[in-house]
Amino acid sequence: MSSTLLVTGAAGKLGQRVIHHLLETYKVAPGRIIAATRSPEKLADLAAKGVVTRKADFDDAASLSAAFTGVDRLLIISTDALAVPSLRLKQHTAAVEAAKKAGVKHVLYTSMPAPESSLVSFAPDHLGTENAIKASGIGYTILRDAWYFDNYLMGLPHNLETGKWYTATGGGRVSNISREDCALAIAAALASDATESATYTLTGSTAVTIEDVASVVSRITGRPLEVVQVNDEQLAAGLTGAGLPKFVVDMLVSSEANTRAGKFDILTNDFNKLTGKEPQTLRSFFEEHKAALAG
Repeated sequence: MSSTLLVTGAAGKLGQRVIHHLLETYKVAPGRIIAATRSPEKLADLAAKGVVTRKADFDDAASLSAAFTGVDRLLIISTDALAVPSLRLKQHTAAVEAAKKAGVKHVLYTSMPAPESSLVSFAPDHLGTENAIKASGIGYTILRDAWYFDNYLMGLPHNLETGKWYTATGGGRVSNISREDCALAIAAALASDATESATYTLTGSTAVTIEDVASVVSRITGRPLEVVQVNDEQLAAGLTGAGLPKFVVDMLVSSEANTRAGKFDILTNDFNKLTGKEPQTLRSFFEEHKAALAG
């Protein structure tokens, strides 16, 4: 592999792990990797390993054009600009335009499962970005990441404290996968010489309900955890009462509605295809993160 690879959002949780796997798992030479972020000073540890660091600000088209110069394969990790409607799509579209101008040969993008029919509030951002990439004429790999196991860790310590998990999922199933597994698969796709355009949906090996998750967590921690099904309005009221901003409340409520509608109940073996491995199981993930469950 002689391509030059660039990872945006390189200071973020997913970006850091993608670069880790490029270096350690797929043995890409550090000088072939460009780590890009708004604040390159945060990447000093990568620079010390020989990774090239550049500034890439999704709100500054000039910085994107400069960052993408000389890049063969570009990974656009979706930004965290969720508070302002349509801002994230604007940022992503600017990155695609900059990639085209810079002569990037292949674009990879982290999306979500089935954005074309999803009820999740940010699904239009992902669908719009996918369409912009396809319209650009650049070869592409779309990586649709299922809901991370890791996301449960944000609420589970509180749920275990109270012994109750309020949810509006209505028994719907989600094919969760760990962020670490997504990073491994994304790194595999980025390090590949594949030039054909493709879309992969990265899921775990089983689809589970919140009741399944709670049962596993309860067994691992030895603490009772009762799942209480509520409606969307009740869930929104509870989240708002907990002090979450409206855009986060909308995101979480819409995500649970998507689960209830069966739209997250998607299983593929795309992770296996890209990595040659089996994805981490629910039980294994929570055993590994048992300390985090204690808050």
